[in-house]
Amino acid sequence: MSKNQPTSSFLSNITQRERQALERLVDYTNVELLPEIWPLAAKRFGDTVVLHNPHAKPEVTITYTQLAQQIKEFAAGLQALGVTVGDRISLIADNSPRWFIADQGIMTAGGVDAVRSSQAEREELLFIIANSGSTALVVENLKTLEKLQDSQVVATPGASCLDDLPVQLVILLSDEAPAIEETIKVLNFSQLIEIGRNHTFVPVKQKRDALATLIYTSGTTGKPKGVMLSYNNLMHQVTTFGTVVQPQVGDIVLSILPSWHSYERTVEYYLLSQGCTQVYTNLRSFKGDLKEFKPHYMIAVPRLWESIYEGVQKQFREQPANKQRLINFLLSISEKYIKARRIAQGLSLDNLHTSSVERLTAKILTSALSLVHALGEKLVYAKVREATGARIKQVISGGGALPRHIDNFFEIIGVQILQGYGLTETSPVTHVRRPWRNMIGTSGQPLPVTETKIIDPETKAPLPVGKRGLVLLKGPQIMQGYYQNPEATAKAIDAEGWFDSGDLGWVTPQNDLVLTGRAKDTIVLSNGENIEPQPIEDACLRSPYIDQIMLVGQDQRSIGALIVPNLEALEKWAHQNLQLRPPEETSSDPSAGIDLESKIIQDLFRRELNREVQNRPGYRPDDRIGPFRLIHEPFSIENGMMTQTLKTRRHVVTERYCGIIDDMFA
Repeated sequence: MSKNQPTSSFLSNITQRERQALERLVDYTNVELLPEIWPLAAKRFGDTVVLHNPHAKPEVTITYTQLAQQIKEFAAGLQALGVTVGDRISLIADNSPRWFIADQGIMTAGGVDAVRSSQAEREELLFIIANSGSTALVVENLKTLEKLQDSQVVATPGASCLDDLPVQLVILLSDEAPAIEETIKVLNFSQLIEIGRNHTFVPVKQKRDALATLIYTSGTTGKPKGVMLSYNNLMHQVTTFGTVVQPQVGDIVLSILPSWHSYERTVEYYLLSQGCTQVYTNLRSFKGDLKEFKPHYMIAVPRLWESIYEGVQKQFREQPANKQRLINFLLSISEKYIKARRIAQGLSLDNLHTSSVERLTAKILTSALSLVHALGEKLVYAKVREATGARIKQVISGGGALPRHIDNFFEIIGVQILQGYGLTETSPVTHVRRPWRNMIGTSGQPLPVTETKIIDPETKAPLPVGKRGLVLLKGPQIMQGYYQNPEATAKAIDAEGWFDSGDLGWVTPQNDLVLTGRAKDTIVLSNGENIEPQPIEDACLRSPYIDQIMLVGQDQRSIGALIVPNLEALEKWAHQNLQLRPPEETSSDPSAGIDLESKIIQDLFRRELNREVQNRPGYRPDDRIGPFRLIHEPFSIENGMMTQTLKTRRHVVTERYCGIIDDMFA
């Protein structure tokens, strides 16, 4: 058995087939530093394509041999220009093969990269450059550099533009020609690579506890904090993620999340260390790329799965009435089938303590429903899978809890989603569902050498299995701390090394983690009742007329909601029920002719909210949504109301609509 495999106590809980699969993985246990992986991977995988960007002009395809060489040349170029061990280099760019080369080139040269998207606000980027003490920059292109150099905009105190910071070198990831009159030395990607080819690379000696990267995370609240991740943090992910998925050489990974984000980044490191081929996509090209490249793996966030689900539901709604009835019948039977199957397999979160009789009954029900489920597979589900390329082995979902109805739907159609959990501060993966224990509604069991503790948020006393409280985490993936912020570090990590996740949850007897919300997102009503918004929001998203929703109501008598309606679905409903003119006779605006404030539209949303909330497991009267408002502008990255990983920035939405919220409860 390879040394990097989990302990025998963990292996004893999995099948022989899974044990053999783990043992076939490439072993990097003896690798000290992450960049040491790529020369080893080049020897093993050679001409296998590692990075492919079909949307670049020209299209980019890089093999493992070429990747290792370009990383080394990038690093040698940095060394020739004066970069030494421990130097901070801000990497401000977005998904591309060159991002990966720059990231690993910086580490190979001994530098520490501080990473962020080029689309981030100028003030935030200048803060990161200043706070990290970066003396060099690697940026997306000239446009990004010009944004940082614009002295006409007042930004971070003490740094109105790039010229006010001690940056001595800028590398463009593009091949644009730098301006001759630049006061800072600026080179493009090809120029740096050429310098590296003509310079002898000097191998760097560092230990595993050396700082590897700074990931600045503003998340959904507050000022950016630099999360300090060491090589030990990152290597833990690489050497343990094989307990979750076991890819084969040449398997296709479709990449859509920001490469600089810890979740995408560390899973990329693992999958590429095993010989996978990563294909870059984007929101515009995503559906087409699924069909063209037929990926085996994907890493994504709940919002993406929700959009796929809604797209499929839209296609269902466009079918003739008799076909819609057949589809809905098949889906309802299949939902009963998968729920019975979970009970029979001991994987039902809602039935944790089943008797042998209950399992037998569920097994009989599963058998009875299997023929109808098989019919659904033949008539509907296989066709839906074709839209994903029909080759997906597993998709990894993180960055937030997956709504139960989304989980159910993908299980019905035969696409296996492995929900995971973690934070930037935990490198990030701490828990993830396994293919052999894919318990829907949970975030899975811990990765090897990872501990979970649930405590009372007020008294800090440990809570028993099954009791909800604050989730604490401990393991080799916990960050070193927040850069130059000892107060925040001490608040996050206690003296025994337990990290306060800020999340609420509980664990099953088999140590599966079940998340119930964010401690700081909890809405406290005037009657003292605590409301976790996420599960209620997830339930409301089952309505075809609700595209996005955010609950509000702190210190109020009831909770309220801001709702972004699904205008396309609403338009179809309106033309069927309000005798409006056909869509082709109205403007191109889906909401044309629809008065969102009219009583009939308001009544429709009231019925939708009441039904979905009351049908939610564990419904309480305080969960009922009182006042609500329909808003036109969707929450998005562009308007600042969503993070780069598509999570709602609650404080930004609250500030944006403070007047509407106040009026809602007046």
